[in-house]
Amino acid sequence: MIHGIGTDIVEISRIKDAAEKWGDRFLKRVFTENEIAYCYKKKDPYPHLAVRFAAKEAVIKASSSLRSRRLEFSAIEILNEPSGKPFVNINFRDEIFKSEFSIHLTLTHERSYAIATVVLERKNS
Repeated sequence: MIHGIGTDIVEISRIKDAAEKWGDRFLKRVFTENEIAYCYKKKDPYPHLAVRFAAKEAVIKASSSLRSRRLEFSAIEILNEPSGKPFVNINFRDEIFKSEFSIHLTLTHERSYAIATVVLERKNS
């Protein structure tokens, strides 16, 4: 059963400007070490950072009805399977969240914008 849907769009230049202005202070507040390493292996890291930012926002929106389980950016990690398919890793103390829900994620970016959509599905319903 679908529990929540979230989508977000981010202007890539906003993430680039923040990363250039605030450096590690911004990056480490928003992204995990794994995410930063992945993005900076790319020729242009900013679309990859922006789409992860959008994905984190989309996860928060999809889970917003779970008031007792408020997620922070630092608890949400956007990674890729070896095939390239993105997935969400929740680093959250609430193991019930992980066991009760599946998170479906799609990411895309083009010249100026990055977009992410998340579907939060309750397992076994």
